Amino acid sequence: MKSTLVALTLAGLSMHAVAHASDDENPFFHESPLPFHYPQFDKIKDSHFAPAFDRGMAEQLKEVEAIANNPEPPTFENTIVALERSGRLLTRAVTVFSNLVGADTNNARNRLRSEYSPKFAAHNDAINLNGTLFARIDTLYQKRNDLKLDAESLRLLERYHQDFVRAGAKLSESDKEKLKRLNAELATLASQFSQNVLDEVNASAVVVDDVKELAGLTPAQIAAAAEEAKSRGLAGKYVLTLLNTTGQPLESQLENRALRKRLYEASIARGSRGGSYDNREIISRTMKLRAERARLLGYPNHAAYVLENQTALTPEAVNRMLRDLAPAAVANARREAAELQAMIDKEGGGFELAPWDWAYYSEKVRQAKYTFDEAQLKPYFELTNVLENGVFYAAHQLYGLTFKRRTDLPVYHPDVRVYDVLDADGKPLAIFIADMYARKSKRGGAWMNAYVSQAKLTGDRPVVANHLNIPKPPAGEPTLLTWDEVTTAFHEFGHALHGMFSNVTYPYFSGTRVPRDFVEYPSQLNEMWADWPAVLRHYARHYKTGEPMPQELLDKVIAASKFNQGFATTEYLSAAMLDQRWHQLTPEQVPAAADVMKFEAQALAADGVDFAPVPPRYRTPYFSHIMSGYAAGYYSYIWSEVLDANTAQWFREHGGLTRANGDHFRATLLSRGGSEDALNLFRTFAGHEPRIGPLLEKRGLVAPEQGKAQARQSSQDSAASPRA
Repeated sequence: MKSTLVALTLAGLSMHAVAHASDDENPFFHESPLPFHYPQFDKIKDSHFAPAFDRGMAEQLKEVEAIANNPEPPTFENTIVALERSGRLLTRAVTVFSNLVGADTNNARNRLRSEYSPKFAAHNDAINLNGTLFARIDTLYQKRNDLKLDAESLRLLERYHQDFVRAGAKLSESDKEKLKRLNAELATLASQFSQNVLDEVNASAVVVDDVKELAGLTPAQIAAAAEEAKSRGLAGKYVLTLLNTTGQPLESQLENRALRKRLYEASIARGSRGGSYDNREIISRTMKLRAERARLLGYPNHAAYVLENQTALTPEAVNRMLRDLAPAAVANARREAAELQAMIDKEGGGFELAPWDWAYYSEKVRQAKYTFDEAQLKPYFELTNVLENGVFYAAHQLYGLTFKRRTDLPVYHPDVRVYDVLDADGKPLAIFIADMYARKSKRGGAWMNAYVSQAKLTGDRPVVANHLNIPKPPAGEPTLLTWDEVTTAFHEFGHALHGMFSNVTYPYFSGTRVPRDFVEYPSQLNEMWADWPAVLRHYARHYKTGEPMPQELLDKVIAASKFNQGFATTEYLSAAMLDQRWHQLTPEQVPAAADVMKFEAQALAADGVDFAPVPPRYRTPYFSHIMSGYAAGYYSYIWSEVLDANTAQWFREHGGLTRANGDHFRATLLSRGGSEDALNLFRTFAGHEPRIGPLLEKRGLVAPEQGKAQARQSSQDSAASPRA
């Protein structure tokens, strides 16, 4: 049951009343007959979702009622295990729908999402607030030490009890009704916000009349802009589409400063300029409702509620870390800004550095410092080569995995690729889906999800997917990646490995179902192999000639790894601190819609990250993370990076890219999912507490010697764990 509820909560789903299909016609009414229960995308129609959702919810409620009203005394098997087995139909339908609504949505799916968000919230509440069911769970919990359960089963019982309490199981009946109303409205608001962000990022594309304004772009990029304009009925013009981040990649290439400014201003205005896409009212209402819900459940604010269940434990621990890092990050950013301003002055620019100038002039400084730029790199980073001879190669060297492309399984979009993943012994391990290209029907960013999650209880084995948003070139042109896109591919595959290596008993603990501030750790670690010399040499080959990237250029890529880290750290920290500011408010402190942007400005100033040339990576009205599973959790990336930096150091000290190292990491951490305490998994792997020094050195926030000294500090100086 819990695995279904998690999926429903994260997806924020909804549905539309349509005619019910027969059992034979609806592919969700039965387990998929394809390998690993891979979804039957060729048979799934939008009209199948609503009947599957309706029947799935009805079936699960019936199963739950049978568990709650079982005349036999509660046992672990007839209560907890029975709940884990419940809701199979609903899980199948919800999982496919939630993944598709992110990767390839349409009007029908958007209507489904909007209509069923409150219905799914109500369904969750019907289970979590079932007093009879909770009484059985509580009975087992009170005598848990007498049940002689194995460690994973005991942890499952404890987590179920905690989840029900956090969901309101101990509230009075009147407060339960209030909670249900709050949950339903919050689900609706989250759906509206997501749709507004997607619609506006498409609507905010910048139209260019004269090709001369596109100076600096490659012929392929100009052709893609012309094709995009044509698809919008603007033949003869050029359209530059936006990504969901504040900064836009094309700003690093466009020579026309006025056009760079247009791109930037179109980006930062999203969600706050009035009209149908304005998200300020949704933000204000959501923050108020979340604060009210936290208070109802006995917490001072939403951040306190969220963080209790993470490795950070408290808002104070998160605040302390972010505020310790911010001054050094901003100081680095200011030093970088001075270098950029010097470049502007050297060229006779006659203007002060602005946000829309940063990417463009940082490329110039990079080129001057390291005598290379992105344009020199891209011919060596062709997509298929990066994926198969880079990402997959590193996984083969570390874990013995092999990958075989297959074309017999159906896909939901022609651009999607599918691979069999074979373990070191040659036996099938998982199926991997690669969805790499951007499109209007796809949300921004990059992510991993699971269509089927491993669990010994159900016999399920993993079907996992990675999603990127790489601009698709015109037909016949190669897909050449930026260095950032290369590292993103390695990052997301780290999540995929976490899902594929899962070896747990219960669905609740499968794969990436770990604390939010731990889940980014394996994925961030996997980025280290992108510029590992043996891996980089293997995939960095010219797309035309097959010649390897010259050693001199390889060396420059590695040497430049800390370049622009002041900017990168500051734009991230400002967003993470903004997230905390919003979610540490009481209901009375939440600003009205008209003051949302004023609050944002005041928050950035209060935290000392209001450096104008470096805006937050996401501004509040299009900060999708904080309206979904990362609410009060955007800090997770850098919190996890402490563990990542420690682990990267461990790999380097133990010989790097070897099977012995990979197998140790897999056995002690990647395969365990959420079945053990997250920080204990790290300690078992590394043999020590997390230390802050390696992160500071990695981010360039201290001199290397200082970082090494801090890395040698005892576990009492750990910044990653407030328990230490």
